[in-house]
Order: sequence, then structure tokens, then C-alpha cells
Amino acid sequence: MIAKISSGKSTTGLIRYLFDTKKAKDHTDPHLVASWDGFAPDPGRTDDFDTARKLLVADLDLRVKQAKRLGRAAEKHVWHCSVRAAPDDRILTDNEWADIARRIVHATGIAPEGDPDGCRWVAVRHAPDHIHIAATKVRGDLRTARHWNDYLHADHELATVEKEYDLHRVIRGDRTAAQRPTRTEQEKALRTGRQTTTREQLRTTVRTVVAVATSPEEFIRVLTGVEGVLLEVQRFPSGDVRGYKIALQGDVNAQGEPVWFSGSKLASDLSYPQIRRRLDATEAPSTGRAGTRRRPDAWHQATAAADRVPHRLGQADDEAAQAHIAAFGEALDALPLVAPAGIRPQLRQAATAFERATRSRIRAQHDQARALRGAIRALRTAPAGGDGSGLAMFLDIALVAVIATIRWHRLRHHDQQVAAAQQALVHLQAAYGQAATAPLAALATRQPPASTVERMARHIRATIPDHSEEVLTDPAWASLATALAEAETSGHDPGHLLQNAADQRTLDDAHSPAEVLTWRIHRLAHRPPPSARALAAQARSTTAPKLTAKHQTGLAPATPLTPTTRSGPRR
Repeated sequence: MIAKISSGKSTTGLIRYLFDTKKAKDHTDPHLVASWDGFAPDPGRTDDFDTARKLLVADLDLRVKQAKRLGRAAEKHVWHCSVRAAPDDRILTDNEWADIARRIVHATGIAPEGDPDGCRWVAVRHAPDHIHIAATKVRGDLRTARHWNDYLHADHELATVEKEYDLHRVIRGDRTAAQRPTRTEQEKALRTGRQTTTREQLRTTVRTVVAVATSPEEFIRVLTGVEGVLLEVQRFPSGDVRGYKIALQGDVNAQGEPVWFSGSKLASDLSYPQIRRRLDATEAPSTGRAGTRRRPDAWHQATAAADRVPHRLGQADDEAAQAHIAAFGEALDALPLVAPAGIRPQLRQAATAFERATRSRIRAQHDQARALRGAIRALRTAPAGGDGSGLAMFLDIALVAVIATIRWHRLRHHDQQVAAAQQALVHLQAAYGQAATAPLAALATRQPPASTVERMARHIRATIPDHSEEVLTDPAWASLATALAEAETSGHDPGHLLQNAADQRTLDDAHSPAEVLTWRIHRLAHRPPPSARALAAQARSTTAPKLTAKHQTGLAPATPLTPTTRSGPRR
């Protein structure tokens, strides 16, 4: 169930609307289901509608008029709450709606149960799936009702109602979501032919600029140069930036002035102090070691950084985990800038959906995600050209990171964040399908000779026996065989690469184990092959005899070290 609460000045206007059956097409049978005393006049159940309506308004406004004579009535003395059931909920009876209305006015402080001075209110049902609660906010002692945080209290009560009445459970948030566009903004977007509101468009613009900026100064500089956007920077007397507000060129109010939005009105994490905290905790993109000509590949660097996100989310440091989720969201914001045109719509939708998953009540410790942010910024100079393998490899890791994010939020009961990340996962899976097709096909066309393919198959059977048949029958096996053969040509040991790739993460839940291994091999093979000395040391470590407990402590073990043989399936 969803509640919507507002205030107004006219009791007459609200009652006229609630019982209207001419202009409002969904008002099929308006009538009272409950009231403050159970005896309020019901215009929907009388032959003299006008008289009953006037009597109802007079009764509701009785205390308002008394308070006005004393100069104590609030200007907006009308309290209006609509409560709507989900489309798939059963049709509730009038008595059930009456119970829900009483619980709402009690929870919000309008008319607490057992309080003789509670406000006067009525609950009107004019459609099967919702009711309207109309109240005047003057109590019997002529004080204004204390109804702060009424929406939050009503929402909590409705969550309990959903459980008791076995209704659809609404996904509820933690009040960290970005502010939704108002109805006025939505209607204006429709009139002007825009697909999104100004608020949403500017939010996307600012998030994208944050994703590519490496410092607060660069953020202001890049945002200033965005075409079609007006920017006004507020400064302290010292000249330091205090904040900013932004407007869309051509979007004006009735006076012809630009409609400005401060960063905090776009989203809580887009205020200038919040942006400065994130950008101050950004590591400069790596350009390679001093004295060397080798420059790290930006896609491999970003993929390696994103690959560490699931590990960080599995640790006990929630503040660091929240920082990595926020930084990963910046990576999704930046991807449409460097991806091919055909894949950009899916990436934009993924970034827009995942934006909700980047915020929670847990305060992010942004300096813990310096490396990830630095790797993301390096993508600015590395568009996904060539065969597109870099983008496909990154998206393969991104899917794992989003799944880890879903699990992390679910364990903390962040329902809205879970739903947002699940929606982002759908778009990322579609984007990966588009991005991976061409590079996998290119690898398959370079398939090595049959003898080499068979040798690589033996490596598969020896290294990952539990998944070998699944990998060897996968359509992407030809691509994996090519990746292994090319890695061997560059000086790597295919068996060692496969072992390292298999040890990185389980393949049990992989959508395609062969594709996953292909991208892991592709990334591992990008590193320089181990030297002869390193290979010799590795060989010695694998052939050295293992010490028993007796050799380590000088004492004979209390129990045999030889494992007992167990029958039954292997776990």
C-alpha cells in the first residue's frame, strides 16, 4: 500500500472533489467508510447531496472557525491522505478500509486512539482500490495537531497492514533515494516533447561529469563546458567554492527565468561538499612506472579494480564496502562515454538503475576506493575501439560486481537498493551480450590447429575436472582455446593460467564457464610472462615435500594425518 499526504486551505474544495462523480471518472461510488465519531453526515448515502455536503464541511471546520477567532488556526488547516492498494491486491471491504483509516490517523498523530481532543476526520471511498482521509488539523483544545514525519509514520503502519491483511509488500526505502520529479515537472516534460524531466536530465549530466573528473576543480571546469547547461558557482568570501546550481538552457519558469537546481536537490550525494569528498579521494590514473615505456592498458586496469569489488563487499567493513559500490556506480556512469553507439542505451539504463543502489544509510569511507576511482578515470582516454574485447572483459566482471552488490544490500535489508541493482543487472546482461559477440567470434576464427585444441582440452580436464565437460561443450570453447594458445605463444604456461583463472572465483554460477574463463585468461595473459627464475621457484614450491605436524613441532601427532576414506558423492 502507498500513502500520499498533502495540506490545503479549503475543506469545501477537498470534500467537493472527493464526492464528485462528473469530472473524476474513477469516482464510481463515493461514500464514507469511517469518521471521527462514526456519525458524520454522508453525502454519498443521502437524497439531499448538497445539504449533507454542507453539513459535513461545517462539522469538519467547527474547530477551525473557533481557532480563527482566537487567531490560532494555521493557514493550511486541511490534511489530506490517500491510501492506495496494489493492482494485484484483493478488493478490501468497507470495514477493512475503515480499520486502515483509523490506524493511519492514529499513527500520524491526527487523531490518536483514546484522545478525546483528536482532530476531526472522515475516510471517503470512491473507488474499489483506494480511500481518501480528509481531516482538519485543529484539535479539540484548539491547538494544531502534532503530525511531523506523518508520511514516514503512515508508511510504517501500512507495512504492518500489508502483513496482517496478506497484501502485496511494497518495497520501501531508507529515505536516501534521489528526489523524484514533481507532477508539474513531468507534465512540463510531456508538453515540451522531452522523454525525461529536467531534474532527471541534469542529474545524469552531473553524475557523468563526476565519473570522469579527477578533482573538484576539474569537475567545475568540465561542467562549465557542457553544451546546453547553465552553471552558477557560489563562493565563500575567500574565493573557495561553496556550492553550485545548474539549469537546462531553454527551461524557464513563468517569469522567463531559468529553473535552477542545486546539487542537493538533484541527489543527496551530488551536493558540492559530497562531490568534493569523493573527488579528493580519487587516485590519479596510472601512467606506468618511471623509466619504462610500458603503459598499463586502461581496460585491464579497470577490470582488475572492479574484480576486487566482490572481495571488498565480503569483508566486515561496511563503510569501505559502501564506498566501493559508489565508485563502481561511477564506472557505470562513465561507460556510455567510451562504448560504441549501439550499446550505449543499455549502458545508460543500467547506470540510471544502479544509481539508487549506490546510496544507503551507511556512510561511505571514500578513501578506501581510491584505486577503483583512479582506474575508472583512466578509461577517459581509452574508448572501446578495436575488437571490443576490453569492454566485454570489463562487463563480464561488472556482472559479478552487481550480483555481489545485490547480496550485500539484501543482507542489510536495503530493499530498494536490491531492486535497483537487479534492474541494472538485466540491462548489463543485455549490454554484455552485445559487446561480447564480436570479440568472441574474432577469437573463434583464429582457432589453432586441432592438435593444439586437443592439448588445451587436456589442460581443461586436468585443471577443472568438475567443469571440464561443460566447458568443452560450450559454444565459446573455440574462443577459449584460441585465448590459451595465444597466451602460450606469448610465453605463458596454459596450465598455470587456467589454474589461476579457476582459483579467482567459482564457476558454479557462471552463465557460461567458457566465456568467463576466456576473459580471465585474456586478462591474465596481458601481464608479462614469468621469468625463468620465477618458474624455477614455482616448480620447487610445488615439488617440495610437505612437513607433517611432527616435523613442525617435534612432537608426534595425536591422531593420524592420513585422511579417512569416505563413501558417497563429493561435495
